Amino acid sequence: MNNFIDKRPYLSIFIMWLFIYIPHLQVLYPNIMEARNFVTAREMLTDGNWVLTTMNGLPRYQKPPLPTWFSAATGELFGIENLFALRLPAALITLVLLFVMYSLSRKLTQNTLHAFLSTAVAATSFYIIFAGRNGTWDIFAHSFMLVGIYFLYQLFKQDKKVYSNALWAGVFIGLSFMSKGPVSHYALLLPFLIAYGVVYKFSSWKIKIWPLLLTITVAVLLSSWWAVYIYYQDTAEATRIAQVESGRWVGYELKPFYYYWSFFTQSGLWTIPAFIALLYPYLKSRVSNLKAYQFVWLWTILAVILLSLIPTKKSRYLLPVLIPLAFTTAFYIEYLFKNFKQITNRWELWPVYLNYGLISLIGIMFPLGAYLFIGDSLDILNINYLLTAAGLLAAGISIGYYLILKKIKPVVYASLFFILIVITLGFPLSNALLVNPDYKSIALVKDQSIPIYAIDDLAPELIWDLGERTTFKTIDQLKEYRGNEMLGVLTYYSTNKEALRELKDVYHIQDVITYDLNPVDRTRRSYKDRLKADLYILKRKSTEANK
Repeated sequence: MNNFIDKRPYLSIFIMWLFIYIPHLQVLYPNIMEARNFVTAREMLTDGNWVLTTMNGLPRYQKPPLPTWFSAATGELFGIENLFALRLPAALITLVLLFVMYSLSRKLTQNTLHAFLSTAVAATSFYIIFAGRNGTWDIFAHSFMLVGIYFLYQLFKQDKKVYSNALWAGVFIGLSFMSKGPVSHYALLLPFLIAYGVVYKFSSWKIKIWPLLLTITVAVLLSSWWAVYIYYQDTAEATRIAQVESGRWVGYELKPFYYYWSFFTQSGLWTIPAFIALLYPYLKSRVSNLKAYQFVWLWTILAVILLSLIPTKKSRYLLPVLIPLAFTTAFYIEYLFKNFKQITNRWELWPVYLNYGLISLIGIMFPLGAYLFIGDSLDILNINYLLTAAGLLAAGISIGYYLILKKIKPVVYASLFFILIVITLGFPLSNALLVNPDYKSIALVKDQSIPIYAIDDLAPELIWDLGERTTFKTIDQLKEYRGNEMLGVLTYYSTNKEALRELKDVYHIQDVITYDLNPVDRTRRSYKDRLKADLYILKRKSTEANK
């Protein structure tokens, strides 16, 4: 296996990506962020709103359109209702991220082992897996930015191809902005520049001022054209949305400064190794390349500090931190590869035994634990359960066996196999946890042979499931409506129903149908009322009764 990875690193990365990011992309129902993206992509295809983007027919300028263009393109090729197709661009850009991580690490360290380990840590980190399998904007912004950083690094380090590197750096930094605005510029590029300046210095920047100006010019042009266009085409709405979005960064989801300081846990499988890798006084004398380690360590810490300065905080905003964290963690894993057999200090050994012992135990206990936990919803002969149980049991035994022998390399590779098994074979088992006896798709509303109107906006997931835009009418418009004798009124489940009482003088309420998209029942904490909508069937009262 080592020889294969050494000789074919990019093929090895591709195989790892293929097993983690492609299987079962269609399994989970779209979350709120995906639903917004997919509805906008659908309206690009149905209404032609490619630049002046919309969601449910209303302007949707909160995010630049590049990732949505990708989803719309794959939706056009394979079907706009095909979730696999809509999520495929995110998986593909993650492959780009992994290839560039390998190349950048190799440039930094001249070390192919560190390069592969960095890529493997990133590929199997929890939030990168989550983002790379979801059709949202984050993974595009940070992947394009890392490509831009790769070319910037070459521009800073080399005296050849300076204008070519400068041009491509500007292009990809601009594409990052077109994916999610300045998020990655702040969370990934800025800490990179500061860390590079501290560790490597900008000794030759004066002779590269013109290439750097080219980078800035290209990045600004690519970043600004869409915002300028929508401002001149729809000034009032663009201004309103910009004001709302800027306010959300300082007055929404407020968390304390230290909220992100458990960031290393977002790497999942690598939580303990990532924590150890951040202990600079311990690892600085053990790494293979001190300067590169100092650089990626500082890059990681600065990214967390900069994100912590913003009052608005969410766990998913930590995604860019996991990129330099993967480089940092790889130094520790590389040290273990070379020295674990010789380590005798128990304080060095116990974190390794704890981390991989837990993974081993989970794999060994999975067959029984999974059945006890979800047995009521699981067929014991389910092929996915049987294969997953066998695979995780084998991985768990292998990890434990090689850990006892102090052979850390097969321990780490068996842990990677553990993740591959979970995604490739175990992912469909998640459906056994998703049971809601009241589930009813809002798409069924189209079975009603009457006009359907909405009196307020619906959750993005409901709009996506409906499959088409809703037609809005106010209460006054419904009072004056002179079309069909019967009609339907859609409203948020949690909406105050006082507004509907105003229609009682004009209409009889014949029936109320509740549509519920929650994948779990109301006893679960993840149950959300916003995923429900009511359809009121109204019948107009006679003219005499109205008088």
